[in-house]
Amino acid sequence: MFPLSLRRSSAKPAKADPAPSRWSWRMQRLMLTPGFRLALRAGVPFCLTLMAATIYLSNEERREAIALAVSDARRSIEERPEFMVKLMAVDGATGALAANVRALVPVEFPVSSFDLDVTTLRQQITDLDGVKNASVRIKPGGILQVDVTPRIPVAVWRTEDGLVLVDEGGARVEVVDSRAARPDLPLIAGQGAQAKVPEALRLINATAPIGKRLRGLVRVGERRWDVVLDRDQRIMLPETGAVQALERVIALEGAQEVLSRDVLVVDMRLAQRPTVRMSEEATKQWWQIKQISGQ
Repeated sequence: MFPLSLRRSSAKPAKADPAPSRWSWRMQRLMLTPGFRLALRAGVPFCLTLMAATIYLSNEERREAIALAVSDARRSIEERPEFMVKLMAVDGATGALAANVRALVPVEFPVSSFDLDVTTLRQQITDLDGVKNASVRIKPGGILQVDVTPRIPVAVWRTEDGLVLVDEGGARVEVVDSRAARPDLPLIAGQGAQAKVPEALRLINATAPIGKRLRGLVRVGERRWDVVLDRDQRIMLPETGAVQALERVIALEGAQEVLSRDVLVVDMRLAQRPTVRMSEEATKQWWQIKQISGQ
């Protein structure tokens, strides 16, 4: 047996544990997390930069100085000669329509092209009466080019408010003071007549054999047409097949001169039973003739 003192001195010292501590292990795992590494790489600098910018811009004088510098820099670029529009050219429109287009541009030249809203300007020009289509662009040399496709009037529409020129689609072109302003165009009247301009034009073409006697077309109840001739004569057409009914009346005129007689109305609303209404004087004469022949 060895003495107790010798036994203790010969014992081997304990080795250090190589495993990391619990907190060190957690920190290492956290550093391996992609989200945490992204936050350290981008989030922390962003927050620091945002904090610095907030502190710097909290001063009102600094904010005003920055805004003024940005405005001056922008204005110096926008007002360069190559960006300035010096004049406006309008093609395709003449007279009052061209004047209306020019009056619609509320700017004084020269003006920067950055201050012109070409899309809005084109829409405003297109909304004008008499303009079918329009294009607006800025040409090299500082020219605001406006190309207008005008509406072509094909008829005069008499309304409660006056006379209006309409195109083949029934759209308004312009207001005229009197019928004498456009005697070359046919006259239509009645509520809803402008919506049926194509049909009215077909009826007018069908009246070519008696065209000199035509005074106009009247839309009745927004359903059908009446053809108005001189001598206060009227041809009442049906809702459907109006052109064919009118051609029948013109054929009767060519064969029997129906419209050349003392007739007020030719009613074609019932295709199976067309009727004729004579004037009051012609009716009296007819009764007199009937009474004489009856004696």
